[in-house]
Amino acid sequence: MKHKIGRLLLFFALLPLCMAVGCGTEKEEYTKTGEVEFTVVEEADVPKELLDAINGKKAEPFKLTYLAEDALYLGQGYGEQPSGGYSIAVEELFQAKEGICLKTTLIGPAADEKVTTVSTYPYIVIKLPKMETEVHFME
Repeated sequence: MKHKIGRLLLFFALLPLCMAVGCGTEKEEYTKTGEVEFTVVEEADVPKELLDAINGKKAEPFKLTYLAEDALYLGQGYGEQPSGGYSIAVEELFQAKEGICLKTTLIGPAADEKVTTVSTYPYIVIKLPKMETEVHFME
């Protein structure tokens, strides 16, 4: 009986600590230090290796980087969606001391928009000048 009480006391003593550590929902903040020129890339212009990686992952949300000879590519997908009519907006893309920061948003079809009823896999590929840096996909 003493062991059960001791375990319960230990559990309740550690519970607040576990909750504080395990439930961290703070978003990282990045300080903008500069602008980054970018281009949204059409599927036909995505490097084959990157396109193959995207096609292998597109059923689930993904975040990818690909360093080519001439450019850095960032890819972000939102997984399977129930219909067509989705698009992705680049909310923020900037240089920070921690690296490149990217924030995108999935935009669903308008309520009155006629869309296909087949599943789609919206994603975006962004081309940046070639650089070796960390990339942070922001929520």
